[in-house]
Parts: sequence; C-alpha cells; structure tokens
Amino acid sequence: MPKVSPELLSILRCPVTGSPLEQDGEELVSTAASASGEKLRYAIQDGIPLLLPPELLAAANAAASDQHDAGQHDA
Repeated sequence: MPKVSPELLSILRCPVTGSPLEQDGEELVSTAASASGEKLRYAIQDGIPLLLPPELLAAANAAASDQHDAGQHDA
C-alpha cells in the first residue's frame, strides 16, 4: 500500500472542502463532508495523490481513454 509521508499529508487539503486529508488504505479522505453530505475520497496512484474533484476526475479519465483509443486506430 502506498503511504503518503506525514509531512506531505500535513499540507494537503481537499480541493472541494478545503479540509485536511487522512489516509485510508490506498485513498485520501477529506475530514469534512462536501455539500452533498459525504466525505470525498481521492485515489493514490504510484504514490501520487490524485486530488481532482470527482466530476473532473471522471472527465480526465474519459479524455485519457479517448486519446488512448485514438492512438490504437492510427497504427
């Protein structure tokens, strides 16, 4: 399990709520609830926290998938 250093964790904040983050397994979790009433979760990939709000993360994943698919058709 990738562990975020305590020093980095002490300065990271949730981009939506502005609250500190806590590590829970392979995710970081906001300590304050969002407007929808739930705590937001952020993945850690290769030791790097992906601090994109959920709606932007979905758009970024879709764009990356589209680019990857387009590259396969050019070959």
